[in-house]
Amino acid sequence: MSTPIKVGVAGLGRIGMSVHRDCLKARPDKFTVVAACDLIESRRNAYADLFGCKTYADYYEMIRDPEIEVVDIATRSCDHYAHAKAALLAGKSVLVEKPFCRTYAEACELVDLGSQPAGPHIYVRHNRRFEEGFLKVNEIIDSGILGEVFEIKLTRNSYQRRNDWQTIKEFGGGQLLNWGPHIVDHALRFCGGKYESMYSQIRRVTAVGDAEDHIKLVFKGVNGRIVDMEISGGAALPTPEYVVYGTRGSLIGEGTTLRMKYLDPSVPLMKIVADPSTPDSGTYGNSEKLQWLEKTITLDTRDHTDVVWDYFYDAYRNNKPYPITSDQAAEVVRTIEAAKLDTIFA
Repeated sequence: MSTPIKVGVAGLGRIGMSVHRDCLKARPDKFTVVAACDLIESRRNAYADLFGCKTYADYYEMIRDPEIEVVDIATRSCDHYAHAKAALLAGKSVLVEKPFCRTYAEACELVDLGSQPAGPHIYVRHNRRFEEGFLKVNEIIDSGILGEVFEIKLTRNSYQRRNDWQTIKEFGGGQLLNWGPHIVDHALRFCGGKYESMYSQIRRVTAVGDAEDHIKLVFKGVNGRIVDMEISGGAALPTPEYVVYGTRGSLIGEGTTLRMKYLDPSVPLMKIVADPSTPDSGTYGNSEKLQWLEKTITLDTRDHTDVVWDYFYDAYRNNKPYPITSDQAAEVVRTIEAAKLDTIFA
């Protein structure tokens, strides 16, 4: 019978004190928190009270703890690379919060360190790969009911005048490293894993600090699709999270609702050919009557993204494939680094 993984949690801030804490606590059969590290004593004490674990103010002291199997890194974005590298070199496997790191060179180094057959391994927590909306949109595309999908629009928009550390470049702030890894990962999946070319524009529009809060990326995927991606903290009106255009129909995803309009697959299309003659006055097209169907899907409002912990457990303890490969996570970093050029990149 598989035993729980002994985890040391690094970084007990917003994400460490919510998502990581709650998901670990909900899986006592899979994870035992044996240590926690943070600079702030009250946070350390809160973890000790909840898990009965040891606490550390010094990260590098914690990773020398022989009881720890895996270091769960939930520190600031600017610290992910250094903390992950140190843990791997100390012989500990790593589960690192997004962003994986800040540069592609750093990502490649961590992939190499964390993929040796007999050594510790690295796993990246791209949990939104498992959002129900993303999974359902992929399922619909794969069904072929929309025909050949040629363009997808992805947005995560709001209006926020942020002033926390996520607005400061020095600490890894900015939407490219905040929401960016999630939605860039989605975009790359829709592109076929990689892109042939990318147009990028990034701006700071409503947040303070010096980091971007408005991102526009347009990809041409290796599968020929156009994927138009936008993340903004300066959009006062809501926009659909998903818009999908196919040769036989379209989809719009807003909140917990997916709306589709598509041609009835049971009705064959009329055979038509291009006509070079001059059309009658006021007319165009042909006499074909398209048979449309419409469908609305209501998504489950529960958060299903915590299943990433179960995938991680099975990968680490039972040697099953982890669905987010290190190379995929590194490609997200490469894409984000390229986007920072704020120009056309090919």
